Amino acid sequence: MSKVFDAYASYYDLLYQDKDYQNEIQYILRTLEKNGVSNGNILELGSGTGKHAEELAKVGFNVHGVDLSPLMVNVANKRKNETSWNQLQFEVGDIRNFKVNKIFDAVISLFHVASYQIKNDDISAMFETAAQHLRHDGVFIFDYWYGPGVLSDPPAIRQKRLENEDIEVFRIAEPVMHPNENVVDVNYCVQVKQKDNGKITELNETHRMRYLFIPEILQFSSPWFKVKTNFAWMKSSTPSFSDWYCVSTLIKK
Repeated sequence: MSKVFDAYASYYDLLYQDKDYQNEIQYILRTLEKNGVSNGNILELGSGTGKHAEELAKVGFNVHGVDLSPLMVNVANKRKNETSWNQLQFEVGDIRNFKVNKIFDAVISLFHVASYQIKNDDISAMFETAAQHLRHDGVFIFDYWYGPGVLSDPPAIRQKRLENEDIEVFRIAEPVMHPNENVVDVNYCVQVKQKDNGKITELNETHRMRYLFIPEILQFSSPWFKVKTNFAWMKSSTPSFSDWYCVSTLIKK
């Protein structure tokens, strides 16, 4: 999986330039505050290029980010150095077995990192990592592909074309569903054109995404957490068949 995201890193921020990181973090901040966390230290599992962490640093949180991709971490550290957010720290690690000698007030995992945990042992290990690094009554917030929504509105072929001053990117996403595994293979074909010399590089990636159901969240989290809420992403209501994404808030026992 690291190789997939290493290739992804070079154009990741361009592809998601319209993603509203600030508004997403405002939603997370409201959730944290409702659960007694208004400042302190946050561990981010799957920190990517550091954009969520940067928004948290702006409001005073210290954020320790961990990501499987060295190139993603390099981009995050470059952003940290350019913005001088001293509250940020990023390192390479596998969220299924990551350990740091520190206890946090909250753990977050955003942009469907949980759905990349394909096997039951993977997601259980992710939850254990979160639990091991949280104080008692600490908060774990994560989002994921929501099974009823995915099955009601199955993924379709999509195309995306973007550019900046350096590159042009054209991406085709072709999904293949595996209903007996609760998994979707999203097969990406990506063409990256360098504007200065016209060179075109083609990348082929497969992202295996697991869609999850709330009873699974209850099962996998039970050894370490009590479930506080399961909401549709960016809402304060129970997810329905029309919601593709869900966010769960767990409290450390």
